[in-house]
Amino acid sequence: MKIGITCYPSLGGSGVVATELGKLLAERGHQVHFITSGMPFRLGAFHPNIFYHEVDVNNYDVFKYPPYDLTLANRMAQVAKNENLDLLHVHYAVPHALCAFLAKQMVGDHLKIVTTLHGTDITVLGYDSNLSDMIRFGIERSDLVTAVSSDLIRQTKQLLHVEKEIVPVYNFVDKRRYYPKEVSALKKKFAPNGEKILMHISNFRPVKRVPDVIRIFAKVRKEVASRLILIGEGPEMGLVRNMIAEQDLTQDVCFLGKQDDVAEVLSLADVMLLPSAKESFGLVALEAMACGVPAVTSDAGGLPEVVLDGVCGFLRPIGDVDGMAEAAIRLLKDEELYQMHSRNGIERSNDTFCHEKIASQYEALYEQLLGISQLHN
Repeated sequence: MKIGITCYPSLGGSGVVATELGKLLAERGHQVHFITSGMPFRLGAFHPNIFYHEVDVNNYDVFKYPPYDLTLANRMAQVAKNENLDLLHVHYAVPHALCAFLAKQMVGDHLKIVTTLHGTDITVLGYDSNLSDMIRFGIERSDLVTAVSSDLIRQTKQLLHVEKEIVPVYNFVDKRRYYPKEVSALKKKFAPNGEKILMHISNFRPVKRVPDVIRIFAKVRKEVASRLILIGEGPEMGLVRNMIAEQDLTQDVCFLGKQDDVAEVLSLADVMLLPSAKESFGLVALEAMACGVPAVTSDAGGLPEVVLDGVCGFLRPIGDVDGMAEAAIRLLKDEELYQMHSRNGIERSNDTFCHEKIASQYEALYEQLLGISQLHN
């Protein structure tokens, strides 16, 4: 198959999943064309089946703002014609599904549109009355729609009243890269006295509730010698730094900033903290589990579909700082309990969320959409 993929190429779970999926499809012999505004940061080394087509937005005096959406739609149509694409797989309903629909109108009905909903396009933008009709239109005009969790499907149906069938296809983790690594030497640099390491990875937006991470860590630190590693950057970084200073935690908190690839650092952690207010899936929790790191998270959105409470981590209500701290302390103090959760997390990530399994799901959906006769063109 010849597949076009459009996503946001910068840091973010949807961009990670879209890029990793494209790489897996290329490994399976499909021709994959990324049509994005920048090189996807996870694209990595050269692969003969992967092609990149940049969306170059020009500034014209007639436009107050650069016409990215129109330029993207036109670029999609160009690539679809020139490369004889079978389908466009777009990640996020707006603007990507809308652009794909416009490209299809330019190219012809033989070009199919697959839209994957990742969360923000529904859980945030869907509440904007200025955008909700367009989001619904993009979903309804797609030939196939998937979502990364059953909870996101529920929210989409409830909020936008779409009639389109939405197929659940989970995010995945590549077990060839995400697994427990030997990092004892590196760990001594972050925890020289054998302290336990708690970790949080996010874009530091309010929805991630990073101040709760600091509150949880402060409580855990009173019971267990521990340190906190924070990965990422974002609008609440200043607030978080102030909290850390006010609570005299500076010496025990390490900031690693943005990391393009967290596979190497996850094994440093003993517990992953993810107290988000909204989380359509929770890719960070899954990646941690794959590395044998139990996750303590909120019960928001799709997280209960990833983290099984009491099996490979703990779920607590949003804002339950005391409950999350207590869960982390239990894991860190009870070695037998910890090892059970660690093993279960690895097993679950390698089974339910295996990269090969999810790639096969997408392949089967593509084949069903295109028809068997087209597969051998």
